[in-house]
Amino acid sequence: MISLLVGLLGQVTDVQFVGLKKFRTVLGQAQKLKSKPIGDIVGAVGLSFVETPYVGWTLERSADKEFCFVTLDGLDCVTLFESSLGLARMIKQGQSRESDLIAQITKTRYRNGVVSGYPSRLHYTSDWIYDNDRKGTVKDVSAILPGAIALEKTFSFMSQHTDTYRQLKAHPELIEVIKRDEARLSKTQFSYVPTASVEAAEGSLMTGDIIGIVTKTEGMDCSHTGLIIREGKRARFLHASSVAKKVMLDGPISEYLKRSDKSLGIMVARPK
Repeated sequence: MISLLVGLLGQVTDVQFVGLKKFRTVLGQAQKLKSKPIGDIVGAVGLSFVETPYVGWTLERSADKEFCFVTLDGLDCVTLFESSLGLARMIKQGQSRESDLIAQITKTRYRNGVVSGYPSRLHYTSDWIYDNDRKGTVKDVSAILPGAIALEKTFSFMSQHTDTYRQLKAHPELIEVIKRDEARLSKTQFSYVPTASVEAAEGSLMTGDIIGIVTKTEGMDCSHTGLIIREGKRARFLHASSVAKKVMLDGPISEYLKRSDKSLGIMVARPK
């Protein structure tokens, strides 16, 4: 575990890493995986997390300071794909230290790869995909999938639900910054595949694809995330389930969507 600094009130105040045993287990497979395509490595790492406990709000460590926290021992839907992608990129690049994983996740989690306060974190999935497409860590393939259409959303959920976010409650001056980011996103063109078209698009999905489940919730783009694992003609959904309280390999993504009356469809980012 990388140095853990705890303040007088018990709040974590610096970067930390948790999950050394899992980290070493995954990297123990590095030589076997390194020659594979990056998506296949993301998928293999993701599958290694099956049965890992679900832990919600993993990133909300402090109300006072934004820092990159990485844990492999308990995951939510975001940290599952973040960690899988970060470890896969490490394997491809021949890296082996905990600090390398922190650096990889810092690059993908924060706008332009730089921690610069709470608003620098890529809170909205579509913003994460957009920024990481620009950084070259993924390619946004949503628009080229069969049945894709434009996403018509006005982003406002965070600024309208500030009590949900610790740092916005502690630092209300950040709300205006979040509003500016939401206004920018509301003007940015995004695409998605509607639920009715996902089954037809499944043949184009690949192992390791990062999936954003587009939601009907007003002001929000995606309510859940996960990874695709291809099994023949099936594109199964690997995700950290708040219902099952663990990471699990679900059925085909089209079937998963049909079970949810709050989902509109999917956005897809392909690891590079």
